[in-house]
Order: sequence, then C-alpha cells, then structure tokens
Amino acid sequence: MKICVYGAGAIGGQLAARLARGGATVSVVARGPHLDAIRANGLTLEAHDGTHHCRPHASDDPRDLGPQDAVIVTVKAPALPAVAAGIAPLLGPDTPVAFVMNGIPWWYFDQEGGPHDGMRLPEADPGDAIRNAIGVARTIGGVVYAASEIIRPGVVHSEHANIRVILGEPDGRISERAQALAAILAAGGMPCPVSPTIRTEIWAKLLGNLSSGPLCVLTGMGVRHAYAEPVIREAARRSAEEGQAIAAAHRCPLPDAAVERVAASNMLHKPSILQDFELGRPMEIDTIYSLPLKLARLADVPTPQLDLLVALVKQAARTKGLY
Repeated sequence: MKICVYGAGAIGGQLAARLARGGATVSVVARGPHLDAIRANGLTLEAHDGTHHCRPHASDDPRDLGPQDAVIVTVKAPALPAVAAGIAPLLGPDTPVAFVMNGIPWWYFDQEGGPHDGMRLPEADPGDAIRNAIGVARTIGGVVYAASEIIRPGVVHSEHANIRVILGEPDGRISERAQALAAILAAGGMPCPVSPTIRTEIWAKLLGNLSSGPLCVLTGMGVRHAYAEPVIREAARRSAEEGQAIAAAHRCPLPDAAVERVAASNMLHKPSILQDFELGRPMEIDTIYSLPLKLARLADVPTPQLDLLVALVKQAARTKGLY
C-alpha cells in the first residue's frame, strides 16, 4: 500500500516510520533541514520499543511522489491552505485522506446529524480551500496521542509507551479504508482503533489541549512544572470541565474520568502550542481554542475561564506576530 505522510514533522515522522515498519511503501512531504536529512540518511524514530529506521521517498513537492493509495495529513492547521494547493498530484480517483491533527476539524459538521449539520467552519478552512481540493467523501478523521519531537534533522524521539492513533469516518461508518490504514499502523507498533464516534474522540483529545495549552503558554512551562502550583492545576481542571460541557452540548458526552485524567497530568513534555510560541512558529489558536468557544456559543454553554485564557493567549501570540 502506497501511503504519503503530508507534513513529516515530529508526529508525521513517527507515523511515517510506523507505516514503513508495518509494510507500507511510504513517501513524505517535508521541508527544510529535516527534508535534507531524510533524503540523505533516511528517517529515524527513537521510541519506547526501539529505534526504527526507514528510507521514505521524500520531497517538498507532491508532484515528485505521484498518486497514492492513501494520504495522511499531519501538518498544523495554519499550513492547511498550502496542503490544499499542493495535494492534487497525490490523489487518485479513490485515494482517502486522513486528517490526523489537533482541534476542531474543517469537516466537523459534515454528516454530523445535529442541528448544525452541514455548517461550514471558515476558521478551520478559509475560503473552503481544503473542501474544494479534497472534499468530505475522501476524508477520514483522526486523533493522535504520541508526544514526539525532532531532536535533530531526520531523527524523531518519542519515549512514551502510551501511544495511539484513532481513526473514524465523518458519518460513523467502520469503513474498509480506515481499517486498512489502522492495520498497517498497528503492525508498525502504533495501536490504531477505528471509532464510530470520532467527534467524541476529538473532544477527548481537546480536553487536554484546552486545559494545558493556555496555561503552559502563559507560564512558559511544561505541564509538570506549571501544575506544581495547585492553583494552576485547579485552573486546568476547570478548563477541562468547560470543554466537557461544550462536548456534551454537541452530543459528545465524556466521562468525569476524562477530566480527572487531564487534570492529573504530570508530563514533562511541552505542549506543541508552547513549542510553537517559543520557536516563533504560527500557532494553532483558531482550531484548538477559538472553534471550541464558537461551538460553546452555538450551544449557549458558558465558558468564563476559557474565554479569559484564550484571550490572553491570543494577546501573547499577537505580541510576537504569531496570530
């Protein structure tokens, strides 16, 4: 199976290595020194289950890679317009595209079945660029738990054993195409269930993003050090509770244990939103923070704490020209 990972950074690099280990013929769209290193020396994943090396076909131009059996998009949200502009050469007549990203996805209300079914989210897809280039029919949703970082060009480090990808169709089907991708990832050491309720899985991941991201950006600390102050840990809990309330209002109930899990987090790893802030990279503010608050307003769910924290993060990002 020919699979292209579009955006082979830390997460994309991990997935590319897992796919290759699972038997896929892998190509990657990457850029900069990371691309140069992959071309010269291949891609290395240093993980809890060993060191895995592969030599994917790597380019910054999808035209070099040709039509694929599947594409996995792992870029951050600000890069989606570039994906829309470049992805066409990778798409055959039936090529599915799995979006394994953080935040509320552009397709969230497509085939959702609720009162807002079909609603467009321009914050996630300005000008319908992705919708027009790829479309909902090709789309598979995805969530990833795999704290990873590029420790040097061509080398991705991921020390945690509790990793997984969750895939799901927007209409809730357990499709053959999602199962095929999941099987290859699982064979490569990345557990990958296929969920009939992918939106609920998106919200479960968002609880962590909503609770830790703003507080880590504002303190400049990773989760463990920020949460060492009890008042900050309690603020994280309240943020998660507000996220849980938004999810429930959109028919995605999450157990209280999900709130407790994120509030009890003790990770040393810095959230990606803090890494972007520190490195001066565009931040995923709209999909991870603004859109959940938009969905809160649609359902008349009060979110006083998230309103404040997100406003503060936006101001901090603006001072550095990152939003």
